[in-house]
Amino acid sequence: MSVDDTKDSGLGPEGEHLIPVRILNEYVYCPRLAHLMWVQGEFAHNADTVEGRIRHKRVDREKGSLPAEANETAKTKIHAQSVSLSSERLGITAKIDLVEGDAGGVVPVDYKKGKRPHVAAGAYAPERVQVCAQGLLLREHGFSCDSGILYFHGSRERVLVRFDNELIAETLEGIEGLRQLAVSSQIPPPLADSPKCARCSLLGICLPDEVRFLNRCRVAPRPVYAAAGKGLPLYVQTPRAYLRKDGDQIIVEEKKEKIAEARLNDVSQVVLYGSSAMSTPLMHECMTREITVTFMTYGGWFVGHMVGTGHKNVENRTCQYRASFDQDVCLKLARNWIAAKIANCRTLLRRNWKSSPGSPDRDNRKWGNPREEIKPGQGDDDGKAPRELMQVMRNDIRQAAMAQSLNSLLGIEGNSARHYFQAFTRMLSVSDNGLKNFDLASRNSRPPKDPINAMLSFAYAMLTREWTVALSAVGLDPYRGFYHQPRFGRPALALDMMEPFRPLVADSAVIMAVNNGEVRPEDFVTTALGCNLKTPGRKRFIAAFERRMEQEVTHPIFKYRISYRRLFEVQSRLLARYLTGEIPRYPNFVTR
Repeated sequence: MSVDDTKDSGLGPEGEHLIPVRILNEYVYCPRLAHLMWVQGEFAHNADTVEGRIRHKRVDREKGSLPAEANETAKTKIHAQSVSLSSERLGITAKIDLVEGDAGGVVPVDYKKGKRPHVAAGAYAPERVQVCAQGLLLREHGFSCDSGILYFHGSRERVLVRFDNELIAETLEGIEGLRQLAVSSQIPPPLADSPKCARCSLLGICLPDEVRFLNRCRVAPRPVYAAAGKGLPLYVQTPRAYLRKDGDQIIVEEKKEKIAEARLNDVSQVVLYGSSAMSTPLMHECMTREITVTFMTYGGWFVGHMVGTGHKNVENRTCQYRASFDQDVCLKLARNWIAAKIANCRTLLRRNWKSSPGSPDRDNRKWGNPREEIKPGQGDDDGKAPRELMQVMRNDIRQAAMAQSLNSLLGIEGNSARHYFQAFTRMLSVSDNGLKNFDLASRNSRPPKDPINAMLSFAYAMLTREWTVALSAVGLDPYRGFYHQPRFGRPALALDMMEPFRPLVADSAVIMAVNNGEVRPEDFVTTALGCNLKTPGRKRFIAAFERRMEQEVTHPIFKYRISYRRLFEVQSRLLARYLTGEIPRYPNFVTR
C-alpha cells in the first residue's frame, strides 16, 4: 500500500471503484442521498455546500504527505494537510483535511463548517463514521491511530472521537452497505417526512415528498424551490457574432468590436443563431460550469446542443431504452401526453376566448366551419368559448385516453388540432395597431406562410430546445421517444414531453406577444420561401417567451408554486422515476 497523492477519484488501480469516505458520510446520513451522488452522479450546490467549500479552501491549497515509514513518527512531528489515502482491502479512499502526530501515533482532523452539536456522543453518527474511516485508512498504512478529531469552524471547537469497537463495527457496516448499494440498480426509498430533507442540496433532484405522494403516501409535498444562481439564457442572434471568455465574463463581439457582455454566473444557457461562434476557452468554461450551448438556424430551427461529458446516470437511459421497446408502455405514456395536451388547449381557449373575433371577415363564422353561422346561445355573445367546441374537445380527450394504438392516437390528435387551430385567432384581441391583419386559416409550418404560424414554429423550436436541455440534465436521452418515433436528428423524447406544454408555454407566448402589441405585422418578412420574424421582432418575442418560462404556476398535483423552467426539470425527473419503477405512473401537468 502507498499514499495516493492524487485527488479522490473513487477509482482503484485496477479500475475497481473505491468508495470516497465523504460518500460514506452521506450514506449514514441518508442512503438515498448517497445513491444519488455516488451511483447516479447527481449533485447540486446550496448555501451550505458553498460555505463548506469555502471553509475547505485554505486546507486544500496545500498538498500533504506522510512519512514513507510509519516508525518515522518517532523522529519528527507530523502536521500534514490535505492528505489523500486509499485502501484496496477496505475499498475506500479519502482526502484527510489534516493529519497530526508524534511518537504516540497520528490523529486525523476533519473540518466541519457548522457549530458543535450538543449530543451525548459529541457529534452525529455520519461525522463520527467519516473520521473513523479516515483513521482506519491511517491504520492500513501502518500508523497507530486510536482516535480522531472533528473541528467545528462555527464554534471553533474540537471534538475527540475515540475509535472503539462499536464505532469501528458501524463504520465497516456502512462501507459494506454502501458497496452493496453501488452495485444495486434500485434506489433506496426517500426518508419519511424527515427534517433532514429541508436543507439537503439535492432536495429538488431527490423529490422525496413527490415520490411518496405518488406512491399513495398522502402527505402534502413541501415546495420545491428553484436552485439559486442558475441564471437565464443568453441569446445571441447578431450575424457573425463571436463570443470569447474574459475572466468571469462572456464578451460578445462583432467585427472585433464589443457589443455586449454577460457574467458567467448569470448565464444558464448560451443560444447561438446562424453562424455565431465562440472561442475554445469559453467552450471549456461552459462545459465546466455545466452551461449548455445550443445552436439554432437563422430561421429559428433547433440544430443541436453542446454539453460536457454528459450525465453519468446510465441506469436512467437503460430503463428508458428498455421501456421504449415495450408497446404497452409507449401507448400508455402517449395517450396521457396527448390527452393532457388537448385538455390544456381546451383550457387556453376557455380562458382567452374573445367575444369579438380578431378579423372582420370572421365576425359571423362558427368555429371549425367558415360557412356556418354561430347560433344564439352557443356562448359566443358573452365572451365565452362555444359550448359545442368545448364538448367536442372534451370528447377528443376521452378518445385520446382510450386510443388502442399509436396510429389511431395520431388521428385523434390531428382532429383535435384542427378544432383548436381553427379557433386560435379567437384568442387574439382587435386593436388599431394592425393586429387584425393576423389570421390563421390553418396550421402550416414547413415553411410557415403567415405571421402567426411563423411565431408558433419559432416558439415550438425554443420549447424543443428547453426540453432537450432539461432531459439531458437528468440523464435521459432526448432522442429516444415513446410517441414520436426515433428518426435521425429528431429529439423524439423532447417532442413527447413538450406536448402538454405547447399551449401553456409556446401558444400562450404567441397570444401574449400579439395582444400586448409586442410583435406587429411590420416585424415579419414574407417571401416565396415563407414568413419569418425580423431581428427586432424576434428579440421582443424571445423576451415574451422568457417571461412565460419564468412565470410561476401552481402545480395541480403537488399544489406548490413553481416556474415553468423549473417545472420542466421536475417533470423530467418524475419521468425518470417512473421509468425506473420508483413511482407507479407518470403525472402529467394539466392546468385548470
